[in-house]
Amino acid sequence: MSRFDRIYRIHELLRNARRPVPMQRFMDALEASRNTITRDFEFLRDSLGAPLEYCRERNGHRYNPDAPVFELPGFWMNPGELYALLACEQLLENVQPGLISHRLAPLRERIHQLLGESGHAAETISERVQIQPIQARMAAPQVFDPVAEATLAGNQIKFDYSSRSNRVGGTRTVHPQKLLHYRSNWFLLAHCQTANDLRLFSLDRISQPKLLTAPAQRLSTESLDAYTSSSFGIFGGQPKATAHLRFTEHAAQWVAEEQWHRDQRGEWLDDGYHLYVPYSDERELVMEVLRYGADVEVMGPEELREEVVERVKMMTGIYC
Repeated sequence: MSRFDRIYRIHELLRNARRPVPMQRFMDALEASRNTITRDFEFLRDSLGAPLEYCRERNGHRYNPDAPVFELPGFWMNPGELYALLACEQLLENVQPGLISHRLAPLRERIHQLLGESGHAAETISERVQIQPIQARMAAPQVFDPVAEATLAGNQIKFDYSSRSNRVGGTRTVHPQKLLHYRSNWFLLAHCQTANDLRLFSLDRISQPKLLTAPAQRLSTESLDAYTSSSFGIFGGQPKATAHLRFTEHAAQWVAEEQWHRDQRGEWLDDGYHLYVPYSDERELVMEVLRYGADVEVMGPEELREEVVERVKMMTGIYC
Protein backbone atom coordinates (compact mmCIF):
# COMPACT_ATOMS: atom_id res chain seq x y z
CA MET A 1 0.00 0.00 0.00
CA SER A 2 1.40 3.41 -0.97
CA ARG A 3 1.78 6.34 1.43
CA PHE A 4 -1.13 8.03 -0.38
CA ASP A 5 -3.42 5.12 0.50
CA ARG A 6 -2.08 4.83 4.04
CA ILE A 7 -2.62 8.51 4.86
CA TYR A 8 -6.14 8.34 3.50
CA ARG A 9 -6.89 5.19 5.54
CA ILE A 10 -5.33 6.58 8.74
CA HIS A 11 -7.42 9.72 8.39
CA GLU A 12 -10.58 7.65 7.95
CA LEU A 13 -9.80 5.51 11.02
CA LEU A 14 -9.14 8.57 13.18
CA ARG A 15 -12.09 10.57 11.92
CA ASN A 16 -14.63 7.78 12.42
CA ALA A 17 -13.30 6.47 15.76
CA ARG A 18 -15.22 7.21 18.96
CA ARG A 19 -12.15 6.53 21.14
CA PRO A 20 -8.37 6.59 20.58
CA VAL A 21 -7.22 4.01 18.05
CA PRO A 22 -4.52 1.58 19.23
CA MET A 23 -1.41 1.08 17.13
CA GLN A 24 -2.23 -2.58 16.51
CA ARG A 25 -5.43 -1.62 14.73
CA PHE A 26 -3.49 0.66 12.39
CA MET A 27 -0.97 -2.09 11.71
CA ASP A 28 -3.71 -4.61 10.93
CA ALA A 29 -5.76 -2.27 8.75
CA LEU A 30 -2.80 -0.93 6.76
CA GLU A 31 -0.71 -4.13 6.80
CA ALA A 32 2.28 -1.98 7.68
CA SER A 33 4.94 -1.96 10.38
CA ARG A 34 4.94 0.24 13.47
CA ASN A 35 7.85 2.29 12.11
CA THR A 36 6.05 2.95 8.81
CA ILE A 37 2.89 4.09 10.55
CA THR A 38 4.90 6.27 12.96
CA ARG A 39 6.45 8.04 9.95
CA ASP A 40 2.97 8.51 8.47
CA PHE A 41 1.84 10.03 11.78
CA GLU A 42 4.74 12.50 11.57
CA PHE A 43 3.78 13.41 8.00
CA LEU A 44 0.16 14.00 9.06
CA ARG A 45 1.20 16.25 11.94
CA ASP A 46 4.18 18.10 10.48
CA SER A 47 3.27 18.42 6.80
CA LEU A 48 -0.52 18.37 6.79
CA GLY A 49 -1.18 20.04 10.13
CA ALA A 50 -3.34 17.28 11.59
CA PRO A 51 -4.15 17.68 15.33
CA LEU A 52 -2.95 14.12 15.91
CA GLU A 53 -2.05 13.23 19.47
CA TYR A 54 -1.29 10.19 21.59
CA CYS A 55 -3.69 9.48 24.46
CA ARG A 56 -1.71 7.73 27.21
CA GLU A 57 -4.80 6.83 29.26
CA ARG A 58 -6.40 4.93 26.35
CA ASN A 59 -3.09 3.84 24.75
CA GLY A 60 -4.10 5.06 21.29
CA HIS A 61 -4.00 7.93 18.82
CA ARG A 62 -6.77 10.41 18.11
CA TYR A 63 -7.49 13.83 16.71
CA ASN A 64 -7.53 16.40 19.51
CA PRO A 65 -11.23 16.70 20.39
CA ASP A 66 -10.78 20.40 21.24
CA ALA A 67 -9.22 21.23 17.87
CA PRO A 68 -11.25 22.32 14.81
CA VAL A 69 -12.48 19.51 12.57
CA PHE A 70 -9.57 18.40 10.41
CA GLU A 71 -9.83 17.41 6.77
CA LEU A 72 -7.04 16.45 4.44
CA PRO A 73 -5.91 19.58 2.60
CA GLY A 74 -6.42 20.13 -1.10
CA PHE A 75 -8.00 17.61 -3.43
CA TRP A 76 -7.66 14.34 -1.50
CA MET A 77 -9.47 11.26 -2.75
CA ASN A 78 -8.67 7.59 -2.77
CA PRO A 79 -7.51 5.96 -6.05
CA GLY A 80 -10.94 4.43 -6.71
CA GLU A 81 -12.63 7.83 -6.47
CA LEU A 82 -9.95 9.43 -8.66
CA TYR A 83 -10.40 6.75 -11.30
CA ALA A 84 -14.16 7.30 -11.23
CA LEU A 85 -13.68 11.04 -11.73
CA LEU A 86 -11.30 10.48 -14.63
CA ALA A 87 -13.75 8.03 -16.18
CA CYS A 88 -16.53 10.63 -15.99
CA GLU A 89 -14.28 13.17 -17.68
CA GLN A 90 -13.47 10.62 -20.38
CA LEU A 91 -17.17 9.95 -20.95
CA LEU A 92 -17.99 13.65 -21.24
CA GLU A 93 -15.12 14.24 -23.66
CA ASN A 94 -16.39 11.47 -25.94
CA VAL A 95 -19.98 12.71 -25.78
CA GLN A 96 -18.96 16.24 -26.79
CA PRO A 97 -15.26 16.90 -27.51
CA GLY A 98 -14.11 20.07 -25.81
CA LEU A 99 -17.23 20.25 -23.64
CA ILE A 100 -15.35 20.97 -20.43
CA SER A 101 -11.79 19.88 -21.26
CA HIS A 102 -10.29 23.38 -20.94
CA ARG A 103 -12.01 23.90 -17.58
CA LEU A 104 -10.95 20.50 -16.24
CA ALA A 105 -7.35 20.61 -17.49
CA PRO A 106 -5.84 21.80 -14.16
CA LEU A 107 -7.95 19.30 -12.22
CA ARG A 108 -6.96 16.47 -14.56
CA GLU A 109 -3.27 17.26 -14.07
CA ARG A 110 -3.72 17.19 -10.29
CA ILE A 111 -5.53 13.84 -10.49
CA HIS A 112 -2.72 12.38 -12.59
CA GLN A 113 -0.21 13.61 -10.00
CA LEU A 114 -2.13 12.08 -7.10
CA LEU A 115 -2.54 8.76 -8.91
CA GLY A 116 1.18 8.77 -9.63
CA GLU A 117 1.89 9.24 -5.93
CA SER A 118 -0.40 6.31 -5.14
CA GLY A 119 1.40 4.01 -7.55
CA HIS A 120 -1.49 3.86 -10.05
CA ALA A 121 -1.34 4.80 -13.73
CA ALA A 122 -3.85 7.44 -14.81
CA GLU A 123 -3.40 6.39 -18.43
CA THR A 124 -5.32 3.21 -17.59
CA ILE A 125 -8.58 5.11 -18.00
CA SER A 126 -7.94 6.21 -21.58
CA GLU A 127 -6.59 2.76 -22.44
CA ARG A 128 -9.46 0.76 -20.97
CA VAL A 129 -12.50 3.02 -21.26
CA GLN A 130 -13.76 3.64 -24.78
CA ILE A 131 -16.91 5.30 -26.08
CA GLN A 132 -17.85 4.48 -29.66
CA PRO A 133 -20.39 7.03 -30.97
CA ILE A 134 -22.72 5.67 -33.66
CA GLN A 135 -23.88 7.92 -36.49
CA ALA A 136 -22.83 10.96 -34.48
CA ARG A 137 -23.26 14.46 -35.89
CA MET A 138 -20.91 16.51 -33.75
CA ALA A 139 -22.05 19.99 -32.78
CA ALA A 140 -19.37 22.62 -33.41
CA PRO A 141 -18.04 24.30 -30.23
CA GLN A 142 -19.11 27.72 -31.57
CA VAL A 143 -22.68 26.40 -31.57
CA PHE A 144 -22.67 24.07 -28.57
CA ASP A 145 -21.09 26.54 -26.13
CA PRO A 146 -23.59 29.42 -26.51
CA VAL A 147 -26.57 27.03 -26.66
CA ALA A 148 -25.40 25.29 -23.48
CA GLU A 149 -24.73 28.64 -21.80
CA ALA A 150 -28.20 29.93 -22.69
CA THR A 151 -29.82 26.74 -21.41
CA LEU A 152 -27.96 26.71 -18.11
CA ALA A 153 -28.18 30.48 -17.53
CA GLY A 154 -31.88 30.65 -18.44
CA ASN A 155 -31.51 33.22 -21.22
CA GLN A 156 -33.12 33.45 -24.63
CA ILE A 157 -31.01 32.68 -27.69
CA LYS A 158 -31.34 33.61 -31.35
CA PHE A 159 -30.01 31.52 -34.24
CA ASP A 160 -30.46 30.50 -37.86
CA TYR A 161 -31.99 27.07 -38.29
CA SER A 162 -32.28 24.81 -41.34
CA SER A 163 -34.67 21.92 -40.84
CA ARG A 164 -33.94 18.57 -42.48
CA SER A 165 -37.58 17.59 -42.77
CA ASN A 166 -38.75 20.51 -44.92
CA ARG A 167 -35.39 22.12 -45.79
CA VAL A 168 -36.79 25.49 -44.83
CA GLY A 169 -34.40 27.85 -43.09
CA GLY A 170 -35.05 30.89 -40.96
CA THR A 171 -34.10 32.83 -37.88
CA ARG A 172 -35.52 31.63 -34.59
CA THR A 173 -35.65 33.23 -31.15
CA VAL A 174 -36.22 30.55 -28.55
CA HIS A 175 -36.51 29.98 -24.82
CA PRO A 176 -34.16 27.04 -24.03
CA GLN A 177 -35.53 24.36 -21.70
CA LYS A 178 -33.29 21.30 -21.98
CA LEU A 179 -30.27 19.92 -23.78
CA LEU A 180 -30.87 16.32 -24.87
CA HIS A 181 -28.17 13.86 -25.92
CA TYR A 182 -29.96 11.16 -27.90
CA ARG A 183 -28.33 8.40 -29.94
CA SER A 184 -24.96 10.16 -30.05
CA ASN A 185 -26.44 13.52 -31.10
CA TRP A 186 -27.36 16.77 -29.33
CA PHE A 187 -30.78 18.43 -29.44
CA LEU A 188 -32.17 21.60 -27.87
CA LEU A 189 -35.69 21.49 -26.51
CA ALA A 190 -36.97 25.05 -26.50
CA HIS A 191 -40.13 27.14 -26.70
CA CYS A 192 -40.01 28.75 -30.14
CA GLN A 193 -41.46 32.26 -30.43
CA THR A 194 -42.23 31.74 -34.13
CA ALA A 195 -44.23 28.55 -33.58
CA ASN A 196 -45.42 29.61 -30.11
CA ASP A 197 -44.86 26.03 -29.00
CA LEU A 198 -42.22 23.56 -27.91
CA ARG A 199 -39.82 22.49 -30.64
CA LEU A 200 -36.78 20.23 -30.84
CA PHE A 201 -33.73 21.65 -32.63
CA SER A 202 -30.80 19.52 -33.80
CA LEU A 203 -27.62 21.38 -32.84
CA ASP A 204 -25.83 20.44 -36.04
CA ARG A 205 -28.50 22.41 -38.00
CA ILE A 206 -28.01 25.58 -35.92
CA SER A 207 -25.78 28.41 -37.13
CA GLN A 208 -25.01 31.97 -36.06
CA PRO A 209 -26.16 31.57 -32.45
CA LYS A 210 -26.44 34.79 -30.45
CA LEU A 211 -26.95 34.73 -26.70
CA LEU A 212 -29.55 37.30 -25.59
CA THR A 213 -29.81 39.06 -22.24
CA ALA A 214 -33.57 38.59 -21.99
CA PRO A 215 -34.56 35.83 -19.55
CA ALA A 216 -36.10 32.68 -21.00
CA GLN A 217 -39.62 31.68 -20.07
CA ARG A 218 -39.36 28.50 -18.02
CA LEU A 219 -42.00 25.85 -18.66
CA SER A 220 -43.19 23.39 -16.07
CA THR A 221 -41.33 20.12 -15.55
CA GLU A 222 -44.58 18.25 -16.21
CA SER A 223 -45.05 19.80 -19.66
CA LEU A 224 -41.42 19.13 -20.61
CA ASP A 225 -41.60 15.51 -19.47
CA ALA A 226 -44.87 15.07 -21.36
CA TYR A 227 -43.18 16.29 -24.54
CA THR A 228 -39.97 14.28 -24.25
CA SER A 229 -41.05 11.10 -22.46
CA SER A 230 -44.66 10.36 -23.38
CA SER A 231 -43.94 8.58 -26.65
CA PHE A 232 -41.24 6.56 -28.38
CA GLY A 233 -38.15 8.23 -29.81
CA ILE A 234 -36.94 11.75 -30.29
CA PHE A 235 -40.17 13.05 -31.83
CA GLY A 236 -42.04 14.52 -28.87
CA GLY A 237 -45.65 15.00 -28.01
CA GLN A 238 -48.53 13.05 -26.58
CA PRO A 239 -48.81 9.50 -27.98
CA LYS A 240 -51.38 9.05 -30.72
CA ALA A 241 -51.35 5.26 -30.64
CA THR A 242 -49.61 2.19 -29.20
CA ALA A 243 -47.54 0.01 -31.50
CA HIS A 244 -48.01 -3.75 -31.13
CA LEU A 245 -44.85 -5.56 -32.29
CA ARG A 246 -44.30 -9.32 -32.37
CA PHE A 247 -40.67 -10.50 -32.29
CA THR A 248 -39.31 -13.93 -33.07
CA GLU A 249 -37.62 -15.87 -30.30
CA HIS A 250 -34.23 -15.02 -31.84
CA ALA A 251 -34.77 -11.24 -31.73
CA ALA A 252 -36.50 -11.42 -28.36
CA GLN A 253 -33.21 -12.48 -26.76
CA TRP A 254 -32.28 -8.78 -26.95
CA VAL A 255 -35.60 -6.95 -27.18
CA ALA A 256 -37.11 -8.54 -24.08
CA GLU A 257 -34.31 -7.01 -22.01
CA GLU A 258 -34.39 -3.56 -23.64
CA GLN A 259 -36.35 -0.51 -22.60
CA TRP A 260 -37.81 1.21 -25.65
CA HIS A 261 -40.10 3.40 -23.56
CA ARG A 262 -40.87 3.91 -19.88
CA ASP A 263 -44.53 2.90 -20.41
CA GLN A 264 -43.88 -0.12 -22.61
CA ARG A 265 -45.41 -3.50 -21.91
CA GLY A 266 -44.08 -6.87 -22.99
CA GLU A 267 -45.29 -10.46 -22.79
CA TRP A 268 -44.30 -13.88 -24.04
CA LEU A 269 -46.96 -15.73 -26.03
CA ASP A 270 -46.88 -18.97 -28.01
CA ASP A 271 -45.93 -17.17 -31.24
CA GLY A 272 -43.13 -15.00 -29.81
CA TYR A 273 -42.48 -11.91 -27.73
CA HIS A 274 -45.08 -9.13 -27.97
CA LEU A 275 -44.04 -5.55 -27.23
CA TYR A 276 -46.46 -2.62 -26.84
CA VAL A 277 -44.94 0.87 -27.23
CA PRO A 278 -46.74 4.27 -27.28
CA TYR A 279 -45.69 6.64 -30.09
CA SER A 280 -46.64 10.04 -31.45
CA ASP A 281 -44.65 10.02 -34.70
CA GLU A 282 -44.04 6.77 -36.59
CA ARG A 283 -40.88 7.83 -38.47
CA GLU A 284 -38.29 6.65 -35.97
CA LEU A 285 -40.36 3.67 -34.92
CA VAL A 286 -40.61 2.48 -38.54
CA MET A 287 -36.81 2.67 -38.87
CA GLU A 288 -36.42 0.66 -35.68
CA VAL A 289 -38.83 -2.00 -36.95
CA LEU A 290 -37.02 -2.27 -40.28
CA ARG A 291 -33.75 -2.77 -38.42
CA TYR A 292 -35.02 -6.14 -37.20
CA GLY A 293 -36.07 -7.27 -40.66
CA ALA A 294 -37.94 -10.59 -40.73
CA ASP A 295 -37.59 -11.00 -36.95
CA VAL A 296 -40.42 -8.55 -36.21
CA GLU A 297 -43.99 -8.05 -37.41
CA VAL A 298 -46.20 -5.02 -36.80
CA MET A 299 -49.50 -6.35 -35.50
CA GLY A 300 -51.08 -2.91 -35.13
CA PRO A 301 -52.23 -0.25 -35.56
CA GLU A 302 -53.09 -0.83 -39.21
CA GLU A 303 -51.66 2.48 -40.44
CA LEU A 304 -48.28 1.66 -38.86
CA ARG A 305 -48.34 -1.80 -40.43
CA GLU A 306 -49.18 -0.30 -43.84
CA GLU A 307 -46.31 2.18 -43.55
CA VAL A 308 -43.85 -0.65 -42.89
CA VAL A 309 -45.32 -2.71 -45.73
CA GLU A 310 -44.89 0.22 -48.12
CA ARG A 311 -41.24 0.66 -47.08
CA VAL A 312 -40.57 -3.05 -47.58
CA LYS A 313 -42.13 -2.90 -51.06
CA MET A 314 -39.88 0.02 -51.96
CA MET A 315 -36.84 -1.89 -50.74
CA THR A 316 -37.88 -4.95 -52.73
CA GLY A 317 -38.15 -2.75 -55.84
CA ILE A 318 -34.54 -1.72 -55.42
CA TYR A 319 -33.13 -5.23 -55.13
CA CYS A 320 -35.46 -7.20 -57.39
